Amino acid sequence: MLNSVASVLEKYFLSDAHVDWETGDIPICPIANLTPAIKANQYYYDNYQWAKGYLEHCHRDKNFQECWQAAAGSWDDKIVVDIGCGPGNLYATLGGSPRLLIGVDISRTSLEMAQKIGYTPILADAHNLPFIDGFADIVVVNATLHHCEDMPKALAEAGRLVRPGGLLITDHDPQYTAWNWKGLGMLLYKIRVPIYRLLSRGNFMPPEEHDAMIKSETHHKPGDGVKPELYYQTLEPLGFTIKLYPHNHTVGAQVLQGKYGRSEKKYRYSQWLSAINANSPEAALSLMCVARRNF
Repeated sequence: MLNSVASVLEKYFLSDAHVDWETGDIPICPIANLTPAIKANQYYYDNYQWAKGYLEHCHRDKNFQECWQAAAGSWDDKIVVDIGCGPGNLYATLGGSPRLLIGVDISRTSLEMAQKIGYTPILADAHNLPFIDGFADIVVVNATLHHCEDMPKALAEAGRLVRPGGLLITDHDPQYTAWNWKGLGMLLYKIRVPIYRLLSRGNFMPPEEHDAMIKSETHHKPGDGVKPELYYQTLEPLGFTIKLYPHNHTVGAQVLQGKYGRSEKKYRYSQWLSAINANSPEAALSLMCVARRNF
């Protein structure tokens, strides 16, 4: 299996890329700096049951599918790179017949799951990808940037892989202005977990899983998140035309028409208590980026 992976990937590697091919059926780019964020993400997504639950329940709904299919178009006969692919949620939801579907992640367990559904996997750090510039038709980075300690660097690495005319799509990263909770809104955030446990009647995730998940969410907390300038400052110098779409995960392809929907009441309450207009685009929970690289 590893020989076939090598034959597919080698021509896309940088000449000085350090890739370990002696690691079973998944090549590994050694990570020199195992930061707290990387360790936290490996811990969570290397747990098979937690990764399985993520694959089955996250980014699998109809609204997500419609939005992404409208943004990305067909993956048929395309070279697609999925950075932070996890166990394979994007392809499991969108389908298609890519010419090559590369899955990049730091979790071996998740990569093994992704490989079973059609990914060509490689374990590598999103901040330091081993690939040449400009070879991919589509690069996708879903629910991943906010897990990276240096979001501009990870975004720039994703962008340089896109060929002229190709697409870079990111989504499901928390929008800073929606999560800038203060005062009573912050207090509600701090006491939310006991309330969730009480209202869920025992169906809320176990404490160990919840704590591990939260530790992996490096930039997903009040007073943190992505801002429009992250995309413009990072991608415009690389020659991208950028379109940003705030949304609340509650509408499908209409996101690309400027419709952002309404978030759940628990988020609206915290925003109201923080003097944030919950009906504004700035209050939309996620910021989607669809960027095309100019010829």
